[in-house]
Amino acid sequence: MAVFRYKLQSVLDIKQKLEEQEKIAFGAAAAKLQEEQELLQRLIIQKAGYDRQAKKLVEGTINILEINACRGAIEVMKTRIRGQMLEVHRAERQLETVRQRLNAVMIERKTYEKLREKRFEEFKQELLQEEKKEVDELVSYTYHQNEG
Repeated sequence: MAVFRYKLQSVLDIKQKLEEQEKIAFGAAAAKLQEEQELLQRLIIQKAGYDRQAKKLVEGTINILEINACRGAIEVMKTRIRGQMLEVHRAERQLETVRQRLNAVMIERKTYEKLREKRFEEFKQELLQEEKKEVDELVSYTYHQNEG
């Protein structure tokens, strides 16, 4: 029995490994984005706490040092939030870059898989042709044996 051998199987295997690596990179980039977004949320919540504290300080007995310290903390939080928004944006761009690389690798792998499938179909057709040829030869041989 004939065995199907795909000449580009090693290339297909490499493409599959590259795709797996890109999937891992995509997962890492997605996790990084999630982490940056969670940090941003925590900073926003922390700033809101400082805002509430500043309102309470103004309502009660006025302590200028505490009010100034709270306002300073609010400004620091605003700066950290802006910086974190930049980090989130950077992580989003990185995720998009990895997504595009993953899509390109997947397209290449699918192309090689389609070529393999096409070649396998051709191989099956060749086998069918060989079988038909053998059957025809057998029928022809049997016919000539019975005639003689």
